[in-house]
Amino acid sequence: MSIEAKLAAAKADLAGRENALVAFSGGVDSAVVAAIARDALGEDAVACTAKSETLPAAELDDAREVADAIGIRHDVVEFSELDSPEFVANGEDRCYHCRTMRLGRMYEHAKELGIETVCDGTNASDPGEGHRPGLEAVAELDAHSPLLEHDISKEEVREIAEHYDLPVADKPSMACLSSRIPTGLEVTEERLTRIEKAEQLLRTWGFDQFRVRDHDGLARIEVGADELEIALDAGFADAAREHMLDLGFDHVTLDLQGYETGSVSPDEDAAETADSAEVPGEPGQEASAADDEPVVEDVFDVDYPTSD
Repeated sequence: MSIEAKLAAAKADLAGRENALVAFSGGVDSAVVAAIARDALGEDAVACTAKSETLPAAELDDAREVADAIGIRHDVVEFSELDSPEFVANGEDRCYHCRTMRLGRMYEHAKELGIETVCDGTNASDPGEGHRPGLEAVAELDAHSPLLEHDISKEEVREIAEHYDLPVADKPSMACLSSRIPTGLEVTEERLTRIEKAEQLLRTWGFDQFRVRDHDGLARIEVGADELEIALDAGFADAAREHMLDLGFDHVTLDLQGYETGSVSPDEDAAETADSAEVPGEPGQEASAADDEPVVEDVFDVDYPTSD
C-alpha cells in the first residue's frame, strides 16, 4: 500500500469517530497523529501533553509550538511518576509504569472532556525496536494507535510530517529524562534535574542529537557521530567539565562511540560503553582507588542498562 493510501486510511479511521484526544509529546510521531486528527475531526480533536518531572521544560515549550503550528487545541495536564514506587525503583519495566500512568492521566482528561477515543503515536516500526515495555501499557489500556493500525513506519511518519509541513519532520527522537538513568539506580528528582540542566547546556551549545547519562554521579555525554569532533575539542571538554561538576556530577565522561538509542539497553553488552573517556578535571578531582566515589572503570564494568 502506498503512503498516500495509508494516510487516507488513517484519516478515514479518525473521521469515523466523534472525537479524539491525542497523547501529545510534540515529537514527530504524536505530531503526525495530531495533524491527522485535526485534519479528520477539526475542533473535535484535542492534543494533550502530560507534564511531569521526566519531561524537559524545553520539550513542553516545543510541544506548545508544534500544536500551534498544527492548529489543534492543546491541553496540559500534570502527574508525577515519582509517586510510583515501581517507577522510582527503575527496573527493566520502568517504561511500563511510566506509560501506564501517563496514558491513564490522558484517559482521565478525555473523560472530563467527554472524549471516548485516546490515541497515541506508536508507529509500525516500534514493536520491532528491542526492549519496549511501554507498548504493553498501550495495549492494556486499549489506546488507539492509528500509525500502527495502518502500518505506517517511522520513515513514512517523517514523510507525512513533511506533507503537513510540520516543524518536527526532522526532529531527533527524545525520550523522557528517566531513560538516562541506568536500570537499577533509583529515579530521583535530583538526578532528573541535573540531567535536564546538563542536556539544556548541550542544546544551548548547538548540539542536535545528545544524551547525558547519569551513572550514579558520573555524567556520560553522548553526541551524534557527526558532532563528535566538536565534542572532542579541548575547549568543549573544559566547559563541559566545569559546568557539569557545578550541576552536581562527580565525574564527566565523553562516550567516544557517539550517541546511540538504547546504547546500554537490556539487550546489549555493557562492554560497548568501554570506549568512553573521562573529560579532564582539575588536579585532585580524578578518581583514584582511594576515593569513596566510584571510578570511571567501575561504572563501565557494571551492566547498567537503560531503555533509550
